[in-house]
Amino acid sequence: MRLRLWGAVGVLLTAATAACSTPATTSTGATTSAAATTEAPTRVAVPPPGVEARELSIPFDRYNFSTADISLLEGAEEILVRDCMRRRGMAWEVLPRSAAEDLEPPNRRRYGVVEPEVARLFGYHSPPDRPTVARRAAARDSRARRLSAEEQRAAYGEKDGCLEQARSHLEQGTPQVDEALFNRLISETFAQSQRDPRVVRVFRAWSACMREQGRQYADPLAAITDRRWMTDGPASQEEIRAARADVRCKERTGLVPAWAAVERRIQDDAVDAHPAAFRALRATKDQQLAAARAVLARG
Repeated sequence: MRLRLWGAVGVLLTAATAACSTPATTSTGATTSAAATTEAPTRVAVPPPGVEARELSIPFDRYNFSTADISLLEGAEEILVRDCMRRRGMAWEVLPRSAAEDLEPPNRRRYGVVEPEVARLFGYHSPPDRPTVARRAAARDSRARRLSAEEQRAAYGEKDGCLEQARSHLEQGTPQVDEALFNRLISETFAQSQRDPRVVRVFRAWSACMREQGRQYADPLAAITDRRWMTDGPASQEEIRAARADVRCKERTGLVPAWAAVERRIQDDAVDAHPAAFRALRATKDQQLAAARAVLARG
């Protein structure tokens, strides 16, 4: 199968990124309506992603789809599904696009919480969606509720559904990629980085800093996956204090730049060891994004 990266390996699936998360937006396949796009659900005021999160990058980012890339692809899918549904005599309300500044940076929680303001407001919980992301999600949910059974089959049928046709259009002509290899390398390189002597040393320094503030954690992933924080409600004051201490200790010990530097070296080595596989991944990404831009330009 040709890999749809934005649906398969868009985010590193570690406990650090999965813990304490709030519901996120999904692709066209989850659906929604433009009629409801003028209003978004009432949300807590959420600050935009901080510079700490926006500037964090790793080599594999060049081969994977970012949240902004996914937004572009989904926008193109909306246009293609709309056109397909019209050909079948059905209406399709195109979802509003999310503003670029509201989208999640790809590595925002890769090393746990790194933004002081997020720690102050939400502790270890993921921040709620920013306004235009929330508006899109509300519109998608509204559309899903109003689709008839016939419209659902036309849009989402596995063999001839309009969404399947839209994705096939965006994938047309892209090379085959090794999904299993890429997923394995994502996991293995992240685990390898945690065993590197430089990262082990900075973990020890961070842990000592946390002990000074009454927190017993071996590393940042242990802190963010503390079961006490895994609640559906808002963060407790104790959680917020722990998260703020975590961020301060990361800053004091230089944990994030040190860990990122090690991970960049390890991922660069992985790319060098599998040149053909990564060329295919990059070509697939570039060609699909180019196809999506072409759809949106005429859309």
